[in-house]
Amino acid sequence: MEFRDLKQQYQYHKNKIDAAVQSVIDNVDFINGKQVKMLEHELAVYVGVKHCIACANGTDALQLALMTWDIGKGDAVFVPDFTFFSSGEVVPLVGATPVFVDIDEDTYNISPHSLEKAIEYARQNTDLKPRVVIAVDLFGQPADFGMIRQIADKYDLLILEDAAQGFGGRIGTKKACSFGDIAITSFFPAKPLGCYGDGGAVFTDNDKWAELLRSYRVHGKGSDKYDNVRIGMNSRLDTIQAAVLLEKLKFFDDETEKCNRVADEYTKLLRDTVKIPIVKDSMYSSWAQYTICFQDDEKRKQAMALLKESNIPTAVYYRKPMHQQEAFRDNAVRILDYSITDKLCKRCLSLPMHPYLQTEEIKQITDIVRKIC
Repeated sequence: MEFRDLKQQYQYHKNKIDAAVQSVIDNVDFINGKQVKMLEHELAVYVGVKHCIACANGTDALQLALMTWDIGKGDAVFVPDFTFFSSGEVVPLVGATPVFVDIDEDTYNISPHSLEKAIEYARQNTDLKPRVVIAVDLFGQPADFGMIRQIADKYDLLILEDAAQGFGGRIGTKKACSFGDIAITSFFPAKPLGCYGDGGAVFTDNDKWAELLRSYRVHGKGSDKYDNVRIGMNSRLDTIQAAVLLEKLKFFDDETEKCNRVADEYTKLLRDTVKIPIVKDSMYSSWAQYTICFQDDEKRKQAMALLKESNIPTAVYYRKPMHQQEAFRDNAVRILDYSITDKLCKRCLSLPMHPYLQTEEIKQITDIVRKIC
């Protein structure tokens, strides 16, 4: 059994994906080819924003956004304590200070209540200037952008939507990557929309920021790549990955709907056994992961061992909170209340999740979880 079955996905769509890749090779159009521009257009239309700027990976996408806003020394950037490392890593990379924020126990996303407390703490107890909140659409479900926007407006903060795991999710009819002042996603292979290597994209409605993003991603270029008007980075999405993504985008919504049916089956079989992920009213998740929580780490270890005996893969996202990462020891504010994150890190477990999971496989997985509990 696969955790995220990219092998089966490829077999279903092999001919079209192979043809798309071969077209790039035949035209020897490997860097910034026409498929990159086509993908940027298609993604912008899909999300419903004016600009999509493709780049090398999701981490670069986050950094490019902060560079575009001139975030740096003395600035506070508020980051969920329960997320992948890169969400916070990019903050000191631009010279700013991450302030870690506890999460909502049901959705695993940043807690608006904890966010406001963190902002007030930074204002009253540090010399930092609150500038940005990075709201992560963790495991596929958008963050609570209604509340986050109210708080951001109150304190004059910019919102950077980290939809690395959230592409395809939505609130009502409004899609992920359209909620932030700038939003980003990742095309890492295991993401909801993944390529066959690294890749990322940045989204915005702001024309000036879009122009800066296009400059920063290619060495701070001006009129061309040999006219350099600012210090940038080398962060281009290669054309083969764009060609793969253009094909995958055609069946993306269908696969996302199938993932929702898998999640419904999991929930039906596990709701009375373990803590299940809760999708809030009006929310639609793209289900990058299906993450449950046991009553303690011992139960989690038992479940992982039994599932492994049956050749069923699992993963723990995440074992260590951001505020406990050694890399942030000297450059982060990490003395707030992180009780929800601390608890979940000791209990959470992600189960196989992909559109090709069969009912009998889901039952096999859930039977083992139920046995442990």
